[in-house]
Amino acid sequence: MPEIVHLAHYKFLLIYFTASLIFGQNHPNEEIDSLLRAGINNIILHNYSDAEIIFKDLDQSYSNIPLGKIYLAATEIAKSVDYEEDINHIYVDSLLSLAENQSDSLLSLDQDSIWYNYYKALTLGYIAYYNSVSGNIITAFADGVLSLHAFQKCLDKQQNFYEAYIAIGTYNYWKSAQSKALLWLPFIPDNRDEGIDLLEKAINSESYNKHLAVHSLIWIYIDYGKSKKAVELSLKMLKEYPSSRFFRWGLARAYQDIDKKKAIETYYEILNSIKFIPNRNQYNDIVLIHKIAMLYEEIGENEKALDLCNEILDFEFKSVKIKQKLAGRIDRTETLKQSILEKME
Repeated sequence: MPEIVHLAHYKFLLIYFTASLIFGQNHPNEEIDSLLRAGINNIILHNYSDAEIIFKDLDQSYSNIPLGKIYLAATEIAKSVDYEEDINHIYVDSLLSLAENQSDSLLSLDQDSIWYNYYKALTLGYIAYYNSVSGNIITAFADGVLSLHAFQKCLDKQQNFYEAYIAIGTYNYWKSAQSKALLWLPFIPDNRDEGIDLLEKAINSESYNKHLAVHSLIWIYIDYGKSKKAVELSLKMLKEYPSSRFFRWGLARAYQDIDKKKAIETYYEILNSIKFIPNRNQYNDIVLIHKIAMLYEEIGENEKALDLCNEILDFEFKSVKIKQKLAGRIDRTETLKQSILEKME
């Protein structure tokens, strides 16, 4: 998950992924509602196998709608991002293609159905996110814009359709944030406050994926210089989901701005958490150790920082591919080590 923790990557992902997943209404079918809530809770808690079982049940029991396929793809993507593993492209491509075709078929029967429009918006949102994770940025951008347009259709049909608030709010914030150098121009509006306002309204609504709206807002607060609010929101969610790394990453990053010792403590909590992942590829281990080493150096605890640098540089990788993927970070670790040694002379 560390690549998502980098705010630059978040700016793209949260426009199209988090924004396109929020659902403000209960599904009218109680069994579908129950399956969705159970499956999504398992994703939050990193119980991906359990989530997959639930969404397979959803897809088999309600094969006439695309939700099961969409969330099976979502589970695979979430797991690969969390574990920093390669996505099963054939599997995800197939699921999302089937979901899009099914959404289109349903819309051909009833263009005015808010649910059918939602299925299409949700599918496009996941296609955009999937393409961004896969490095297909231009395609992801195009699908993301289509997803936003589909959500606008939902909002046109029902004004309090909160997932549309989140899609538009997140998009407005990051679009303005990435154009900060041009905001002084009269024809470039600054919609960051408007975006935050929409998100804050939306997270107080009932939604299947409320946690993703909160997740988006945490990183927006950090970007906007409101890390204290990000900490408060992260801690609130961790009371509900104490084992969730999704919120703990945001908490650790927010603490970097206001309490570096607590940031170190929180990064260690994440590191201890991932040690329970079977057959992990060690990518996250190195990222977290490096982050902690940098924080120790910043607060003047150079010996601890040096020990962690040496741990990274002496690390025995199980995979040459992962070591190559971390080459830039390993180089930065060597630079950090030399800087620390110079200070200690």
